[in-house]
Amino acid sequence: MSYQNIITIESGKRSGKPCIRGMRITVYDILEYLAGGMTEAEILEDFSELTPEDIKACLAFVADREKKLFMASV
Repeated sequence: MSYQNIITIESGKRSGKPCIRGMRITVYDILEYLAGGMTEAEILEDFSELTPEDIKACLAFVADREKKLFMASV
């Protein structure tokens, strides 16, 4: 999945943390909700402005970042 058009980073928004489509909802927020046991359906219900693609983009973004960190340490 391509996350580049969904995950945005703006220096003046949420201290430059990766956000979803310029909103104030961060990738970290979504990961924290998932790690805390919320389902995708529950997140989408609580945040009607989000789409299933937004959540998948968060996961793809983090997977790509993890891969880059691993490759940099090899």
